[in-house]
Amino acid sequence: MSGHDSKAFPVRRVADLEEECTRNRWLIDSLWARAAVGILGGAPKCCKSWLALDIALSVASGTHCLDSFRVDDPGGVLLYMAEDAVGVVKARIHGLCGHRGLSIVHMPIDVITAPSIRIDRDRDQARLVETVRQRAPRLLVLDPFVRLHRVDENDAGQVSAVLGYLRELQRDLDVAVLVVHHARKNGAGGQAGQNLRGSGDLHAWGDSNLYLRRQQGALSLTVEHRSSAAPEPLALELVSHDNGHGAHLQRVKPSEERPSGAAGLDQTILDTLAAAGEPLGRTALRDKTRVRNERLGEALSRLAATGAVVRAGDRWAVPVPTST
Repeated sequence: MSGHDSKAFPVRRVADLEEECTRNRWLIDSLWARAAVGILGGAPKCCKSWLALDIALSVASGTHCLDSFRVDDPGGVLLYMAEDAVGVVKARIHGLCGHRGLSIVHMPIDVITAPSIRIDRDRDQARLVETVRQRAPRLLVLDPFVRLHRVDENDAGQVSAVLGYLRELQRDLDVAVLVVHHARKNGAGGQAGQNLRGSGDLHAWGDSNLYLRRQQGALSLTVEHRSSAAPEPLALELVSHDNGHGAHLQRVKPSEERPSGAAGLDQTILDTLAAAGEPLGRTALRDKTRVRNERLGEALSRLAATGAVVRAGDRWAVPVPTST
């Protein structure tokens, strides 16, 4: 024992411990716990940044996230979007505000404009802590994890050190931390968090985790919580107005979910063409059906072979019945 500090760790009787405050248990009801750390994960092009911004605007404005989930603890938000220019971030938030009838001028959302942040370096760790201390946000969004460090994501020791820093920041400054992270392109299925790229510590670290998946063109959101029951997986879609503005994620109602497989896609195309009332080109069809160009071409070929659709130049339509 000589040469070592033998002072004991602090200990208290269990009956004397402070009770958990159940008030304001959620930041966003059933979606993200108050002052929780966690991952928003998904493969590339799964609308992760769109969902992160939807969550950010909900917390900042107190309006429902995805037009469905109540915000229990609204407040300021601090964003760092490493892969998007600040103009793009502003345009997206402006569009989300337009969808909800809000003014971007009144939104307590701050954006870190530094060209890079390395939370595996002491200097940047200290700067981020001081920034959070000064701005006192309710939520800190870091997007994406891969741009925040240069550690080996498969090395549990290196990853846990970075995540430990974020956990300490969360506890010291009472702020929720949402980290956007990539999943493997071809995940093995099973529990969504197991498909995150890199060390399994990323999955284990989160108090609240969100996972986006795209299968056969359909987008689904899975929620996990460390200490609470999670809602059932949600079907989502990215929509925008005809002028291209106001893009946002929205829930797909169960009655609107499309059947899967080739037959389901064929029927979706027929329904889309019938609803349009006029011939549509491939681009318009792809936007409306939200499927890859290759799958769309295969479906159109099947339908044309049976006469279910006809081609007029570079457009497609449902044939008009002829009178007898």
